[in-house]
Amino acid sequence: MLRITDQIAIEDWELVEQFIRASGPGGQNVNKVSTAVELRFEAERSPNLPEPVKRRLRRLAGRRWTKDGAVVIQVSEERSQARNRDLARERLAELVRKATVVPKRRIPTKVSKNQKRKRVEAKKARSEVKEGRGWER
Repeated sequence: MLRITDQIAIEDWELVEQFIRASGPGGQNVNKVSTAVELRFEAERSPNLPEPVKRRLRRLAGRRWTKDGAVVIQVSEERSQARNRDLARERLAELVRKATVVPKRRIPTKVSKNQKRKRVEAKKARSEVKEGRGWER
């Protein structure tokens, strides 16, 4: 089980891990051993995630969200399969944790008339300074 918050936990049966060969450094090891991990979490069908969290997760996941509603995380940073597996699980947990945070609603504000007036006056003053720089032929 992967604990996200006190209320949310992802069960092991919801996660599918597939080990693939990684590219990059590792010598002969890289050609023989499948150390990279592809972690797949069926988020859309998960009974443990509330609907608003799923929507935010979809937006946060971006390209990692598949058409069938799964989050796919690939990790091939370490030479150890176990370490890559742990990293993938940590990244998934962090992504879901970010999705649990409700964004603060933005309250649109208006610029005061006084501020608008000050801005225009400053622009006029600057324009006059620049205008006075020119030399005549």
